[in-house]
Amino acid sequence: MSEILFLAFEIAGTVAFAVSGALLGLEKRMDILGISILGLTTAVGGGVIRDIILGITPPMTFRNPLYAAIAIGVSVLVFVIVRKRSLFKGRFYEITMLIMDSTGLGVFTVIGINTAFVRDDSYGIFLLVFVGVMTGVGGGILRDVMAGDRPYIFVKHFYASASIIGAVVCVAVWDVLGSITSMFVGTAVVIVLRLCAARFRWSLPKVQDPSDQ
Repeated sequence: MSEILFLAFEIAGTVAFAVSGALLGLEKRMDILGISILGLTTAVGGGVIRDIILGITPPMTFRNPLYAAIAIGVSVLVFVIVRKRSLFKGRFYEITMLIMDSTGLGVFTVIGINTAFVRDDSYGIFLLVFVGVMTGVGGGILRDVMAGDRPYIFVKHFYASASIIGAVVCVAVWDVLGSITSMFVGTAVVIVLRLCAARFRWSLPKVQDPSDQ
């Protein structure tokens, strides 16, 4: 049962991040190849970074192409559905990106932690949290760089911070609640924090631009 739930977690995260990558590609007026690559990179990039950190080579993405195939398929589907409409503009685009990015961030943060625990359950909390966060934000960083934008985690309200808090909570309750429940809790924390941050405009302190005064 746990294997089925973990598979469902990974597929949900892959779909969510692939959609966010494909939508950004559409906004940047990329062709279907560019959109597919952006969706693929967003979906599997964090996992590749995670595996390199943990010494899992070649990364699982290249040993089991299921998630890469799902990411590409979802990206193509988004292209077919959205390309002749204006759905990727305005409020719809912003809400869809928020939901998909938040879901992918939460899911992949806890997947990274689970992968580290499976690799070696003696890892310390710093490594577990770091791997979880990098799994969550890594694909988005690569997506934004490839699309010519500043990485989302540096400019948007409470993005990486939500991943860090969710990862800490997940690791903290792991031994008490077990792996599956802890992953659900960690994912929920990340998603709720991201949605609340967007709703209430939470952000970290930053240098003020004089033009904003």
